[in-house]
Amino acid sequence: MDDTEQLLTIGVFARRVGLAPSALRFYDDCGLLRPARVDAVTGYRRYGAGQAPRAVKLRQLRAAGLPLVDAAVVLDGPEGAARDVLRAHLERTRRTADEARAVVEGLLREGAGAREDRGVRARARVGGAELASALRQVAPAAATGAAREEFPVLGCVLLELADGEVRWVATDRYRLAVRVLRPDGFEGGPRRVLIAAETARSLADWAVRQVTVDIECAGEAAGVRLRSGADCREVPEGAGPGRSGGEGPGGFPDYRLMLEGLEAGRHRVIVDRVGLRDAVTGRAGPVSLSVGAGQGDAADAGGSMVPDVGGSTVPDTAGDAADLAAGPVLEVTGGGREPVRMRVVRTGPRLRIAFDPAVLVPALEAGVGPDVLLEIAAPDRPVLVRSADQGSFTTLVMPVREGAGAGASDAGRTDG
Repeated sequence: MDDTEQLLTIGVFARRVGLAPSALRFYDDCGLLRPARVDAVTGYRRYGAGQAPRAVKLRQLRAAGLPLVDAAVVLDGPEGAARDVLRAHLERTRRTADEARAVVEGLLREGAGAREDRGVRARARVGGAELASALRQVAPAAATGAAREEFPVLGCVLLELADGEVRWVATDRYRLAVRVLRPDGFEGGPRRVLIAAETARSLADWAVRQVTVDIECAGEAAGVRLRSGADCREVPEGAGPGRSGGEGPGGFPDYRLMLEGLEAGRHRVIVDRVGLRDAVTGRAGPVSLSVGAGQGDAADAGGSMVPDVGGSTVPDTAGDAADLAAGPVLEVTGGGREPVRMRVVRTGPRLRIAFDPAVLVPALEAGVGPDVLLEIAAPDRPVLVRSADQGSFTTLVMPVREGAGAGASDAGRTDG
């Protein structure tokens, strides 16, 4: 950088290039857009005015839906490779266009509006598509089967209206999903209501056809009302047909304690979300995820034995020389299928961790956007799974002990 170049604060630079400061910090962590200078004492980032074109191009690539690993190729790779990446992405967008068009046309057919009712203790207005997305992300984390029979409250989705936010939460003890919506309008509160998971799913199918939805909780009445114009859905509180609501919202696990108790992630792995989902889907029993070296890491890329994060020794199967030259590689193994290797963006040392596909796959399916970020403290601690660009949706997934047999993954979970 030219010493005479103007340096901008992260806020000023963010406004200039159209990115949020949180996005700039994220791209710094990923190595795609490093600040020109970082204050050694305060940690404040400063950017050069000459970095603006790269930042704008990165914003455009992400707005077009390119995964981070592909955006890196377009920004820094050979011209031929960049064109191949863009052509492949264009084909993917064409394949999804029909579905997107159907959703938009459905939204355009709907009218907006809401009736004012008396006795409403809390009210929030959110977009219909946004509400549907939140319910579909969170509801799969609710308990089913024997776990729900034993703990009916875990078969519910918790709705919270508080602090100007709408929060949806679900957990089955092995995973936790939280989605926060910031409404266009909010009054009253706080209010907490439990909704049966199957009811939440049906509400998602209704909400996606609405332009806006008012979420209303009456003063002393149980349940919640969802309204879009003259169309109204009265939702009772409880664990579903034939079930007791149990202890009510007060009996729902304190998800804040779970989140506050998380250790800082020692490892950050960013990978193609759909690719990882497909690599894990269909495997019988626990699967192992191993992140090995890229170019510039320790020189043991020839299949030598290397230590994993737990201190044991595992084969370095992260990839051949071509893989290593392209950067860090994640390898998915186990479960009766051939290994699958994927390019990743990673921070932290080498990593090996195991998951139950029945728990990890729904967490990946619930994500939004092309990438998923895994924040891992240790192989035996909860793993934070979130969309790389959407901080409002959080999923926690418990890993399992490697080597647990198929059908016995519950016994192999590392949460005891």
